[in-house]
Amino acid sequence: MDTATLKSIILEQNNLRNASSSTLREKLSSIESYLNIPHAVIISGIRRCGKSTLLAQILKNYFSKEIFYLSFEDERFIDFTSQDFNHLYEIFVEIYGERKIFFLDELQNIPKWELFVRRMQDQDFKFFITGSNASLLSRELGTRLTGRWVMIALFPFSFREYLDFKNIKFEPEDIFHTRKRGLLKRNFNHYLKEGGMPEYLKYQDTSLLKRTYEDILYRDIIVRHDIRDVKALRELCLFLISNISSLISYNKIKGLLGLGSVNTVKNYIQYLEDAYLFFTVNQFSFSVKQQAIAPKKIYAIDNGIAEAVAFQFSKNQGHYLENLVFLELKRNGHEIFYYKTKSGQEVDFVIREKNQLSQLIQVVYAFNDKAAREREINALAIAMIETNCHSGLILTDDHKETLHISHQKISVLPVYQWLLNLTLNL
Repeated sequence: MDTATLKSIILEQNNLRNASSSTLREKLSSIESYLNIPHAVIISGIRRCGKSTLLAQILKNYFSKEIFYLSFEDERFIDFTSQDFNHLYEIFVEIYGERKIFFLDELQNIPKWELFVRRMQDQDFKFFITGSNASLLSRELGTRLTGRWVMIALFPFSFREYLDFKNIKFEPEDIFHTRKRGLLKRNFNHYLKEGGMPEYLKYQDTSLLKRTYEDILYRDIIVRHDIRDVKALRELCLFLISNISSLISYNKIKGLLGLGSVNTVKNYIQYLEDAYLFFTVNQFSFSVKQQAIAPKKIYAIDNGIAEAVAFQFSKNQGHYLENLVFLELKRNGHEIFYYKTKSGQEVDFVIREKNQLSQLIQVVYAFNDKAAREREINALAIAMIETNCHSGLILTDDHKETLHISHQKISVLPVYQWLLNLTLNL
């Protein structure tokens, strides 16, 4: 890559690198423990979820301007190769002098980037890197940077961040105030539908969500994996996003979409997971084989994207509510399963910590419906007995109580309170 173009990009981006949002990301605090270790800090997540903003916040809060910054999203990097990194470093030093910290945005776009990072780490350089593909990052990091990196997954805004973005201040004691609680519930209802993609929330233009979806399909999957049957991939994606919070079977999808084999279905879904568009959840079982063969549950990265793209005759708020709960559990690093009782009743989430089950969670949108209430309570109570798990939680749209069933205690909370960790008694 020629010197003039590189210099031009570096100088142009120097004016952009400090762009930051007033909404501080919650992950910012977890970065602090990694500042003084030599490991590369890798921030991964779906496109447009705020990785570049988080980089800017790290720079603003923890560093002076004495860093090298570059975003590889610029289309002029199309001819940049791993051999150009030395040239890039030389230009950095020429422009700014000697510095020891690199901030590199969407570095995954450059093949064999990890070779440069490893070599510079050996010379005591520190790296902060973002990327949008979990598998690509993990494979290259695992191969070349073994033990010398930490991964931080960034999601779209949590409900707490959403309220901050909307400049809505809410204190724990406000849950006792009728008007303020009403405003909180109103904002939660918006969040349930809008999701947490920062750019969309700023401009309220659904075409931005659709464009992100298309960019992921085309740039992160079709081009990167040389997908020939583009129509089948698109149909698969539409099927999944229209069935979030539901059970899926690879074999049934193969037949429904006319895909060549179950392995093709598995590969396509893995590509979608690597790009952070979807997540699959296994059924909990003490048998690893049973976990592998049982149907999976599918969740999407953002309710707003699902709302903008999915093919639906009617809105299923229950599925959106469950998807939201999944995202919060995933955002907080929990190991997640779903559960089927021996009689076939389903419990939405099983949380495992340190090889022990810590909690069973049921999500019920219409908890005031008598039949639904009895069905979901019964399924959770039976599952708690079968798994010997003593912590049961039912998350609802707007209901709170404590249940005692056969010596078991089950807490019932509105999702909006649970998301804000407001467990005070009303």
